[in-house]
Amino acid sequence: MKTKIFGRELQSPIIIGSGPLSYSADGMIRLYEAGAGAVVTKTINRYAAKNPNRHMVACDTNTLINCEQWSDYAMDEWIDREIPKAVKAGVSCIASVGHTMEDSRLCVEALEREGCMAIELVSYSDDTILPMLVDTKKRVNIPVIVKLSPNSPNLLQLARACEEAGADAFTACDSIGPALKIDIETGKPLLGGDDGYGWLSGAMIRPFILQKVCELRKKTKLPIIGLGGIVKWQDAIEMLMAGADYVGVCSAPILKGVGYIQKLNEQMDTYFTTHNYQAIHQISGLVHKNKSEEEDGETYHMTYDPLTCRHCNRCIEVCPYQARRFVSESRMEINTEACRRCGLCVSICNCLSIEDKTRA
Repeated sequence: MKTKIFGRELQSPIIIGSGPLSYSADGMIRLYEAGAGAVVTKTINRYAAKNPNRHMVACDTNTLINCEQWSDYAMDEWIDREIPKAVKAGVSCIASVGHTMEDSRLCVEALEREGCMAIELVSYSDDTILPMLVDTKKRVNIPVIVKLSPNSPNLLQLARACEEAGADAFTACDSIGPALKIDIETGKPLLGGDDGYGWLSGAMIRPFILQKVCELRKKTKLPIIGLGGIVKWQDAIEMLMAGADYVGVCSAPILKGVGYIQKLNEQMDTYFTTHNYQAIHQISGLVHKNKSEEEDGETYHMTYDPLTCRHCNRCIEVCPYQARRFVSESRMEINTEACRRCGLCVSICNCLSIEDKTRA
C-alpha cells in the first residue's frame, strides 16, 4: 500500500528505524529494495562510534538488547559517500542526527543538500532535544522529525514544546532501558561494555509504546511514526489504530531477515482489503473512537464455538477461578458464580468470544 509523507510518495507505510540495518548506503538500499517506504540512517555524529564487542543480543523471542552508541561511520563519511549513494539508488532517506546541538549544526544543512528528505533528531537528554530542534529549523527547509524516548519523565510535555518550536513530525518511540541479560553458565552479562547494560527493543516493549503513541495522538495532529515492538502484521495494525500514521520497524527485519519487510507489506494489504479499508487514515487513531466501555453482568456474555474448538484446554488451564469445564465433547460449562469475567480465557482462545447483548 502506497502512502505519502511530507507530500512525498512512499512505496509502503513501513519506515525502517535507525539501527544496525541502516548502517550504510548499501544497508539502506537493501531495505528499500525489500519494500521499505523510507529508511532512517543509523544515527550520525561528529565522531565514529567505537562499539564494544558483543553489543547486540537476542532476549527471548523477537526482542533485542543492544548497547550500540551510534554510527561507526563519522559524519563526513555519511555526507561525502553514504547519503549520495543511497539517494542515487532511489532510497527515501531520513537522516538520524544526534546527540547535541554541536553535532546537528555541523551536518544538517549538508544532509539536506545531499538529498535527505527529512532530518530526525535524537538525544539522550530531554534538555538537549529542544535546542537542537530550534537550531535545525533555522538551518534547513526539509521537515524535521523529533524522536521521543519512552524513558522521558515528561514525554508529552516535551512533545508539546517541540511542536510549538516547529517540529514537523514525531517518531515514537526509541528503545527502553537500561536492560540486562545474564549468561547463567558464567554469571556474566551477555553484552559487552563497562556494565553489560543495554537498551531493549522488539516485541517486549510494544504495549508500552502503544500507550505512548495513544497518548501522544491525543495531544498532537502532527504525523507520528509508530516505532517499537512491531514484529508481525497484527502489531502494525495495532500501532496504526493507536494513532500512528506510519509503521516504524527496526528489530523484526534484524531477527527475521530483510525479506520479512515484504511479507509485512503483503499481510497489511490483505488486512486492508478484507476489512474494506482503502487508506491508512481510515484506521489511524481508531482506538480513540472506540474506547472500552464497562460491561455489567447483563451485557457481558461469553460465547463458545464448538466447531472451532480443538480441545486444547488452554482456557480451562489459565482460569484462576476454575470456572470452566467440558461437560461433553461439544459443550462447555461456565460456573457463573465463580467466574469474575476477567477476560483472560477469551484473549487466548479463538473459540471463545464476548457478546455484547446491547448491540445484538
